[in-house]
Amino acid sequence: MDYSTPQNVFRQRKLYPNMRLRNTSIDGSDGSQLFDDTSGATPASQMGYKNQQAGPESAAYPGQSLLSDPMSNLAMAYGSSLASQGKEMMDKNLDRFIPISKLKYYFAVDTVYVGKKLGLLVFPYMHQNWEVNYQQDTPVAPRFDVNAPDLYIPTMGFITYILVAGLALGTQNRFSPELLGVQASSAFVWLIMEVLAVLLSLYLVTVNTDLTTIDLLAFSGYKYVGMIVGVVSGLLFGKPAYYLSLLWCCAAIFIFMIRTLRLKLLSESAAEGRLVRGARNQLRMYLTMSIAAAQPIFMYWLTCHLIR
Repeated sequence: MDYSTPQNVFRQRKLYPNMRLRNTSIDGSDGSQLFDDTSGATPASQMGYKNQQAGPESAAYPGQSLLSDPMSNLAMAYGSSLASQGKEMMDKNLDRFIPISKLKYYFAVDTVYVGKKLGLLVFPYMHQNWEVNYQQDTPVAPRFDVNAPDLYIPTMGFITYILVAGLALGTQNRFSPELLGVQASSAFVWLIMEVLAVLLSLYLVTVNTDLTTIDLLAFSGYKYVGMIVGVVSGLLFGKPAYYLSLLWCCAAIFIFMIRTLRLKLLSESAAEGRLVRGARNQLRMYLTMSIAAAQPIFMYWLTCHLIR
């Protein structure tokens, strides 16, 4: 019997798995690999590979090249200088019409000052020293001097007067938002007209004084304190109490305005109470009396229709 053929077949079967393994290992090089073999790459190709990796990082920070540009830095500096110049120009123009730095002075008050000032407005007869204190040619803040004018009390007095007027109209079943708006606008218009009339009178008389428009606005706004006292007294105790309290407050504001404005408008000798002859001094005295006498007229005109 010939046994050569089965042995050859067995050998061939035994060799096939090895050949298949070799073929699969050779063919696997054509498939996709997890990592690139860069061991045999040239330095130029390695630099390109590094540049590809650094590409996304450089794209993530585009402002670095912009900031490093000298032209962009110059443009940013020029823009900031233009912005600062525009801010300074706006502050100057705003301060020309609305002196914000000066307004801070008129609101520099505290609770002690407000209490003393209210007492002085209602009872000014015992007060002796009416001069405003100065520190290095600058008047001290109102919280340090009760004679200094302020805008806190006139502002709060105007708002409180509108609220009290609404309360008085409500007790008489005459309240309406339109009527309250008319009351507020009329009071504000009369205040502005009063200040403008005083400014015009000072210009015609040619009085050299350190009174400013804000000072006149503050002195004209102090009458709201007496108006509030009169209206509240009338609401609580009737019409006779309104007339009595308003008469007292009118006399008080008249004395307050005379003793305050004479130091600002009259000459030094006339302010001290000595008789000074001269047409200009007489005009100044008449102007002071007129400003003081106008306060009771406005007080009665703006409150008489609130009490019935």
